[in-house]
Amino acid sequence: MSRTVKVLIGAVVGVAVLVTVGPWVYINVIRTPADESFVDQLTTTSLAEMSAATDTSIANTDAAQTSIDTATGTWKVAAGSQVGYRVEEVLFGQNVTAVGRSNTVTGSVTVDDLTVTEATFVVDMTTIKSDDSRRDAQFESRIMDVLNFPTAAFSLDSPITLAASSLSGTATHTGTGTLTLRGTTKPVEVVVVSTIRDGNIVIAGEITIIFAEWEIPNPSIPGISTQDSGLLEFQLVLER
Repeated sequence: MSRTVKVLIGAVVGVAVLVTVGPWVYINVIRTPADESFVDQLTTTSLAEMSAATDTSIANTDAAQTSIDTATGTWKVAAGSQVGYRVEEVLFGQNVTAVGRSNTVTGSVTVDDLTVTEATFVVDMTTIKSDDSRRDAQFESRIMDVLNFPTAAFSLDSPITLAASSLSGTATHTGTGTLTLRGTTKPVEVVVVSTIRDGNIVIAGEITIIFAEWEIPNPSIPGISTQDSGLLEFQLVLER
């Protein structure tokens, strides 16, 4: 075998190793794992707070922060609120969870006794960022076309009746509303987990978005494939 052939074979093998091993090293060693979902974060944190509140070594003032006397009033979106997406990708044979988020969220919730009567939220889609600028470029242009559809919005359609336990600890509620995403408006159902933290109401939830139903181009490109759906996820901190 000539030296030239050996060199060519070696080069081909080297490229094959880089294509196979490179993504694995990047994803499993270099890349920071995707953030935990908001629902999981809220549930885990709330359980820890409830445990601390029942600990006799914790001051009563700290325990009181995890409950409120009444929810009546208008609650506005405050600092700490985020909205974003979660999509499962296969990147050159490696499974990756892609997450993009924005903290540019506005809106409010109106509560009368234990009934949520109104809720509206708007997120600036131009500010959603992930851990990869190349993914962000695809998201902003081809996928979500934020130039023509710079915001997404949700409004509650039917009142939600809250259990008394919602004023302390963690509770789960189901609501129906109207979501506008990439210029398409559709009714949606959303399951929301809520808790009380520092006198504020914190809610988290997610909505499954099937791309074709919202006229969203499939994010897949050569070398990267995705499922036909993703999650719209949110965490909203509400203060009076």
